[in-house]
Amino acid sequence: MEELSRAPPMTEAGKEEEENWAADERWVWAIASVGQLVWGISSYRRGYTGESPHLMMPLKAFAVASLFLGAGASAAIGSLRASGIRTVEDMKDLGRVRRRRRTDS
Repeated sequence: MEELSRAPPMTEAGKEEEENWAADERWVWAIASVGQLVWGISSYRRGYTGESPHLMMPLKAFAVASLFLGAGASAAIGSLRASGIRTVEDMKDLGRVRRRRRTDS
């Protein structure tokens, strides 16, 4: 099986630019997560407001559940990004290091 080629090494300026973007990106994920969570909680508390409650209730329940799932996913991605894990390769490397530490001790 042919190994995929890796990207060329980054220059110092490229690393700095990526770190600056990563700092900004953390805030975007955090704001998205909090926004979805607040919207989901407010929708859940508000309940149904309308004339025919039985027709739209399944749609509203699905929408609220989607907001909660989206908030959890945004928080998970944000925490991965904040810890420096940006690719699947980063996650694999972290797993290798953890396994090595476990076998060494």
